[in-house]
Amino acid sequence: MRPEILYPLFAPVDTLPGLGKRLAPLYARLVGPAGAETVHVVDALWHLPNGLIDRRFAPSVAEAPDGMIATLTVTVESHHSSPPGSRAPYRVRCRDDSGFLTLTFFHARGDYLHRLLPVGQTMVVSGRVEVYNGERQMPHPDHVVPLGERESVETVEPVYPLTQGIVLKTAVRCARAALERAPDLPEWQEPEVIGRRNWPSWFDAITATHHPQGEEDLSAMTPARQRLAYDELLANQLALLLVRLNSRNVTGRAISGDGGLRAKILARLPFGLTGAQQRSLEEIYADMGKEERMLRLLQGDVGSGKTVVALLAMLNAVEVASQAALMAPTEILARQHMETLGPLCAEAGVNVALLTGRDKGKGRQEILARLAAGDIDIIVGTHALFQPDVVFRDLALAVIDEQHRFGVHQRLELAAKGRAADVLVMTATPIPRTLTLTLYGDMDVSRLDEKPPGRKPVDTRALPTTRLDDVVGAAARARDGGAKIYWVCPLVEESETSDIGDAEQRHAVLRQVFGDRVGLVHGRMKGPAKDAVMEAFAGDGLDVLVATTVIEVGVNVPAATVMVIEHAERFGLAQLHQLRGRIGRGDKASTCLLLYANPLTETAKQRLQIMRETEDGFRIAEEDLRLRGGGEVLGTRQSGMPEFRLADLAVHGDLLASAREDAAMIVAHDAGLHGPRGPALRTLLYLFERDAAVRTLRSG
Repeated sequence: MRPEILYPLFAPVDTLPGLGKRLAPLYARLVGPAGAETVHVVDALWHLPNGLIDRRFAPSVAEAPDGMIATLTVTVESHHSSPPGSRAPYRVRCRDDSGFLTLTFFHARGDYLHRLLPVGQTMVVSGRVEVYNGERQMPHPDHVVPLGERESVETVEPVYPLTQGIVLKTAVRCARAALERAPDLPEWQEPEVIGRRNWPSWFDAITATHHPQGEEDLSAMTPARQRLAYDELLANQLALLLVRLNSRNVTGRAISGDGGLRAKILARLPFGLTGAQQRSLEEIYADMGKEERMLRLLQGDVGSGKTVVALLAMLNAVEVASQAALMAPTEILARQHMETLGPLCAEAGVNVALLTGRDKGKGRQEILARLAAGDIDIIVGTHALFQPDVVFRDLALAVIDEQHRFGVHQRLELAAKGRAADVLVMTATPIPRTLTLTLYGDMDVSRLDEKPPGRKPVDTRALPTTRLDDVVGAAARARDGGAKIYWVCPLVEESETSDIGDAEQRHAVLRQVFGDRVGLVHGRMKGPAKDAVMEAFAGDGLDVLVATTVIEVGVNVPAATVMVIEHAERFGLAQLHQLRGRIGRGDKASTCLLLYANPLTETAKQRLQIMRETEDGFRIAEEDLRLRGGGEVLGTRQSGMPEFRLADLAVHGDLLASAREDAAMIVAHDAGLHGPRGPALRTLLYLFERDAAVRTLRSG
């Protein structure tokens, strides 16, 4: 149960004053985490200011400079409404001892303004001063209050990120109301850490962050901001370690095959394993051989041979008469895994089947029956493997490909279909070490950091879009020489319509050059239509594939040796690297052309430079984090990625390492959180909605 002290912060956000039915959903979308079903008052606290307005400047009217925000004390002299049908503003004439000030209001209601600014009253107004024809005006003042409330206006006002329909006044009011509900929580940090870093308490930190007094207070490196970031990172790391501990405490079983099936497969491979593959397999076999459940991440750059490692791990389970499952995020990827594994397994006498959402009726029932009976040794599939009617005779190993496309709960769901099944998670998205901790802190990590022998480096060049005609000509020559070509169009500000428009337009232009040998795939196409185009491109039907970023993950076409990426400056580094990884998969030389539009930002220049310098996905991931910050590193925000609200891993990376150490100490000495810090740490976990971790705590 959530501690009672947090109840006020976990009331729905629409209980904040002044939101009402119209504004509440807009504000909830602004402050809530992506995809949240319920947005709480605490989300208003996590929505931090990114600027400030200093209203402490209070000159006389005559001394108020043009264009400056000022807080003025004036007496209301007269009201002047605009004639009916006129576009002229409503004017309220005011003065002080030094001169006149006109307040102007467009689309105003006279009766409301008469009540707000009664003639003869001394009022305090705050807003931007404009000098027009030698007269001072203040269009639509931000604040109008009686003289007795001047102190409430003459302050430094925080500026919050806004969305359409939410004005600053609303955002400030909601943040203040949320702060009023914030309790003074028990201290969960060690006194020694607080003292050494000169950090305030949680309550003082959140209060100070919402009341910046100068530009320096907006920095992520202030003691208050660092303290809040550390709290969030500690909650993240402690939650991961508690979940990990719990999953380890579920007794697993030792799985050690006799190596017979693996020997057959290794003898059939046209190449030897790389050192990194051998090292990773030793780690996986050692884990599987223990009584504890395996939870291991296999990180491998594009083309580093993860599928072979996964197959050998699955055969280890099959050798002891158990079953294995390989789950991919898309149907294309699942089919591709099937194409790779099928022929190899057939030669070793291992039964493999494919199960996707497309399988219906009798065919599906037949697969499910064979799976339950144990006739299928390895099943390859998509989300379809989660369905309740999918039952295994004895699932011993679940392999999950491109984990960041799935939530943590989904990987646990699949593992739950076996008796304490081991879990191997694979990703081709290179992840910086700091992010590996936040995403996969509950796992051991193996890295494939070598490319298989015979892979040639990709020649990467950057060209301005003004040379588009030259690029089309070069692509035509490459096609005549037998090459297949990817042509990628950008996702423009995550707007599907514009990105499809770009791709369709380019498709039409390239058809004039290449005829009907040009295909098109984009995110709005239905699965079967997309698969048909991909299959034609992988086979003999198409030479050129125009695509949006739907081809980013996994599709394998060894004959494709040219990649053109239009408006490469709009893509993140990790995304460019993933796209480039679609070529250079055979033994022929490959070329990647990055087309950019001038003028380039400094960051875009650095991205293109790094792409030309290296193919090392891990170096690229670190650079991507440096250039973009943690929130964006995996291109679009992926479902498995924790969305940090207070921590910015690009600047708080050192705090993450400390939080990891602290969490490890807590779990080592007080895994049930019953010690002196225990109750406060439970509150911390609930505050950052890591409830699942609290539920895993061992009783007693």
